[in-house]
Amino acid sequence: MTSKQKKSNATWSDVKAKLADVDRVGLIGLIQDLYAANKDNQTFLHARFGLGEDILKPYKDTISRWICPDVMRNQAISVAKAKKAISDYKKAVGHPDGLAELTVFYCEEVFVFLGYCGMDDEGYFDALVRMFEQALKYVMALPVAARPPFIDRLEQVALQDQNVGWGVGDDMELLLAEYGIDD
Repeated sequence: MTSKQKKSNATWSDVKAKLADVDRVGLIGLIQDLYAANKDNQTFLHARFGLGEDILKPYKDTISRWICPDVMRNQAISVAKAKKAISDYKKAVGHPDGLAELTVFYCEEVFVFLGYCGMDDEGYFDALVRMFEQALKYVMALPVAARPPFIDRLEQVALQDQNVGWGVGDDMELLLAEYGIDD
């Protein structure tokens, strides 16, 4: 039997090869179909092309939804989905100031949630400390003149962490010192 075996999974290379045969009108139609297919594609394209008043808003809304859920509506927490919003922004645009804003916002939203709901989840707090460190990295990579508002916000986050437990306060203080930021 000499039947030709088909590849079981298509790859980007396969798609790229097919795209070479598509003309401009066809490509625009394809992008229109992708745009209409789901909200994530719309958000990506709006961010990529700088469309809309606030390209960070959909990413912030996603972070808020998953890191600071409405417990009265039985919404679940998902650190992974909140972090994915930041990753999605990075893929769409990845501007350093936007990454700084989203990571600082994530940390602030944790304390909004903790302000009305108790939490006893070590993984949630570990993720907070890791995001706090990411925020510091992004902020410190910005031009010196752009850093102060972000540093002020991170210092406010660090002030709130003292009553959390799980060593979060100590970890944040160490990170601030490591990055040369003194409270």
